[in-house]
Amino acid sequence: MSDIRPDTDRSRRLWRWWIVGLIVVGGLLSWWYWRAEPASNQAQSASSGFAGQMGAMKVPVRAARVEQSTINIVFPAIGTVTAFNTVTVRSRVDGELIELLFDEGQQVNKGDLLARIDPRSYQVQLDQALGQQKQNQAQLANARRDLQRYQKLFEQNSIARQQFDAQKALVEQYEGREKIDQAAVDHARLQLSYTQITAPIDGRLGLRKIDAGNLVSASSSEGLVVITQTQPIAVVFSLPQSQLAPVLAQLNKGEVLPTEVYDRQGNLQLAQGELVSIDNQIDPSTGTFTLRARVENADNTLFPNQFVNVRLKVVSDEPALVIPTAAVQQGSRGPFVYLVNNDDTVSIRLIETGTVDEGRIEVLHGLEADELVVVEGTDRLREGAKVEVVSSDDAPEQALLLPTTS
Repeated sequence: MSDIRPDTDRSRRLWRWWIVGLIVVGGLLSWWYWRAEPASNQAQSASSGFAGQMGAMKVPVRAARVEQSTINIVFPAIGTVTAFNTVTVRSRVDGELIELLFDEGQQVNKGDLLARIDPRSYQVQLDQALGQQKQNQAQLANARRDLQRYQKLFEQNSIARQQFDAQKALVEQYEGREKIDQAAVDHARLQLSYTQITAPIDGRLGLRKIDAGNLVSASSSEGLVVITQTQPIAVVFSLPQSQLAPVLAQLNKGEVLPTEVYDRQGNLQLAQGELVSIDNQIDPSTGTFTLRARVENADNTLFPNQFVNVRLKVVSDEPALVIPTAAVQQGSRGPFVYLVNNDDTVSIRLIETGTVDEGRIEVLHGLEADELVVVEGTDRLREGAKVEVVSSDDAPEQALLLPTTS
């Protein structure tokens, strides 16, 4: 029988060494933890001190003073340029188009000759009508001479009254035919005149739709060319129905409402005009009403169907409380501004705004004259934040800036 005690003693010694090793490792970890904790506390203390210093720093801002000034009530809109008159030039007779006498895009005046149609067939019709008229005029002259002779014979009781009345009726018949002949001559002459196509209005020509040598028909709807009247030209735009009352009030007073036309981006002013008419009803689907402005367009800056931005000036120099538009912020409760208090802190002030006029906005409620509102630096502000009002060289003219505080 073998003895197993040596293996048992060896196992016990291994377990003792494992236990001693775990105790040593645990002691080392404890020593490292207690040594690292003071450094962490120091970092937290430093971070808290830095945050406190940041909270005590003043935020540099630009501020503007609320001014009692004047403002122009201007209604912006998007409009479309339209020609005052548009005419499609068509032929009124059938025939061969033998000549075009215009250039595409040319400016023409009313009555200018644009094209010619072969006139020979219409000249023949006129000559025929003139010949028939001359023949009937000779018969009428002869019948009148006979009537004069019958008149003398009837007075001498040489002929019967029935014969005299018959001659008189023949003269009247020829007189009626004379009028028919004259109408035929006038009609033939009119048809001949239609072979020369002239401009019905002043305006600019478009691209030609047919070339010389083609047969044209009076029943064709395509026409030869389109003329658009561009001097003056019209701008059509729409405004919300809430703005109808002030516009009508000015028109009823006989005021002329200036209209400024800008490019599609709204940066470059293209022309100036005036309001000439308002539609007679409001569009129920959009709640807007349509207006038409007249622009002289002497330099042909505007073209029909061009999209533009329109600014209708309804009232000029209206007294108002104004601030720069950059001072107005938008929140969940509506527009507001950061008001600079006497203790160099800011507070949020809800306001009600009105008309915008070239970088300024009308304040209806919420502010008083000479109060200060923040114009720049609002992204770093909150209620009660400390601020330092500074000035800059590129400040807008409307902003009254305070000097730099020490």
